[in-house]
Amino acid sequence: MTRLLLASASPARRASLTAAGLAPLVAVSGVDEDAVLAAARERFGDLEPADAVLVLAQAKAEDVARRLDELDVEGWQDEDVVVLGCDSMLELDGEVLGKPVDAQDAVARWQAMRGRSGVLHTGHWLVDERDPADGGTRATLGATASTVVHFADLSDDEIAAYVATREPLTVAGAFTIDGLGGPFVERIEGDHHTVVGVSLPLLRHLLADIDLTVPALWQR
Repeated sequence: MTRLLLASASPARRASLTAAGLAPLVAVSGVDEDAVLAAARERFGDLEPADAVLVLAQAKAEDVARRLDELDVEGWQDEDVVVLGCDSMLELDGEVLGKPVDAQDAVARWQAMRGRSGVLHTGHWLVDERDPADGGTRATLGATASTVVHFADLSDDEIAAYVATREPLTVAGAFTIDGLGGPFVERIEGDHHTVVGVSLPLLRHLLADIDLTVPALWQR
């Protein structure tokens, strides 16, 4: 039996995957994101936002895959696993925005975003750790999904109230679409799962590239 192992602490990603029947195992990577991006820029030059999230997703997935033997993964019964790493960032006016550093930063973000549109990029990376004798490929591959997000024109009081909940401090771009921030997103263009943090349609395509289907990973 093969299980999906999510290399992310994001409860939203885990909830999305669980709702889709995948009920992933979870192991958080120990990646230094700033160091990973700095090394990538030194090697490749300036990174487009879609490339930056893919670099981070790859680093997270491959870090967990390397450390499988030493990790204590709750619920893992030594099944074959496919490791999934993800990373999300919001692009606004060509600037890439991750999680706010504090409440003041979150307020400033929303003052800049309100009434405008940005692009939420989510990088996905798979590492196939299945035994080749059982159909595994040992492949490592990924792709980025991007969705345009149109933000409501919030008042200063609405921004202050939202930031006071502290929800914006924990997520890329300082907003959610599946939580308290939902009413503040007017509409999107693209896959809404991307905004939550993991594109289920893109995941299906990546799994197909390693000869694995979504139903094969359902946890009944």
